[in-house]
Formats: sequence, structure tokens, C-alpha cells
Amino acid sequence: MTSAEHFDRWYAEMTSSPAADDLVRRTLELPPDLESTSLLSGPGLDEVAAFLALRPGEVLLDLACGRGGYGREVARRASCSVIGVDFSAVAVSQALSRGGDFRVGTLEACGLPDASVDAVMVVDALQFADSKPAVVGECRRVLRPGGRLAVTCWEAVDPADETVPRQFRDLDLARRLPEAGFVDVSVADRPEWRVSERRMWEEALATDAAGDPAMVSMQEEARRVLAVFERRRRVLATASVPETVRPA
Repeated sequence: MTSAEHFDRWYAEMTSSPAADDLVRRTLELPPDLESTSLLSGPGLDEVAAFLALRPGEVLLDLACGRGGYGREVARRASCSVIGVDFSAVAVSQALSRGGDFRVGTLEACGLPDASVDAVMVVDALQFADSKPAVVGECRRVLRPGGRLAVTCWEAVDPADETVPRQFRDLDLARRLPEAGFVDVSVADRPEWRVSERRMWEEALATDAAGDPAMVSMQEEARRVLAVFERRRRVLATASVPETVRPA
């Protein structure tokens, strides 16, 4: 479920399923032309964009960008540029069809130079990494002094609860971010985001999925997610890189 091949199939299925895209956009309150890659709602996207506070001329890295919808929207609002990186070649191809700079890479190795971007966003993807510390370190590496990081994800309510998949129990951003050298770290619960998420999964289950592989996949995932829904908490993690210390 976490391989590039799995996501290649998922994104290929989405191209032939306007019903799935329409359901996601409606329930998550997303802009009408945004191609979603995850479960971040419109209000959640507003929070991410507000924290990153990008300015014209700056560069945003959308790490694990999928089809590029979230990063493209944040960059559009700020009149800045965006680089999207994802390990699914199919997702990157779909993102490139709408223009922009999108590349194949991984969460742990995005391929960008050191200190080359002003902000990084990682939307609902960190759980897929083999090494969470490596991803946090990669974000720190590519950010310029004063750069900002926003991560949306889920963490286990109880990290010892083995009914929650390990990929979520391993997430501990309040510890990982300072360890990587980030400052001004905040990891805040966002229970209000969960309302629209639950609505999306429940409506997916109530939809006739006959002949629609993307909807079938959504329904399979909905059953898995809803089975442990109350055992995960929704979080927004934000942090920044220290400013360069100027000589006296």
C-alpha cells in the first residue's frame, strides 16, 4: 500500500473517475479545479498557506506532491514558484500536464540542492516514509535560513496501541523536528479537519462504485480508515529554520 507502483495505479484510476474527484472536492471544501492528493480540507489548506506566508519570488517545495494540486494552489495565492516531488511517475506526469516544475523523487531524497527553497509542505504523506527522521532531515537540508515547514499528518492517540498501523505510531513530530534542528516547533491537534474526512469516507461508502475502480479503491480505504478513526489524531506541525547569525 505504500509503494510507488500502488500509487501509480491509484493515480491512473483517478484519471477515469470524475465522480471520485468531485466527491473529494465537495466534502473537503476544496477549490473547484484543485486535484486533491490527500485529505487536507480547504480550511486546512488555508492554514498551511497562512503559516508558510510565501512572497513573490520565493520557492515552495511540495514534497510528496502527488498531482500537484495543493502546492500549485499555495503558490498561486502567493505568486511564487513551486517545485513538486513525488515517487509516483504517473502522478508527476499528471502534474506536468498542467505545467510547472514537477519531478520524480522520494520523501527521503528529493534531489534538490542544499538551502534551495524558502518553504516546504508535506501533506498527509510522512507516514509512507521508511525513515521519518530521514524525511525531517531532508526538509531541513533543502530549506534556506529562516525557511518554514508545514506538515499535515495523523499520529496515534496512544503510540502503544497496536491496533493502529505502525506507520502512524512511529510519527512523533514534537520530538523529530527539534532533533533535526528546527525551531519554533508547534504540533497542534486539528479535530475540526476530521469532520470533513469522516464525511468523505462515509459518502464514499454510500456511493455506487460499479465500474469505477477509483471509487472501489476509496471504499476499501474507507473501511480501513474508519475502523481505527478514533484512535488517530489529526495534526498540523509547523516549524522554521533558524536565521543566519550575522557576525557582530
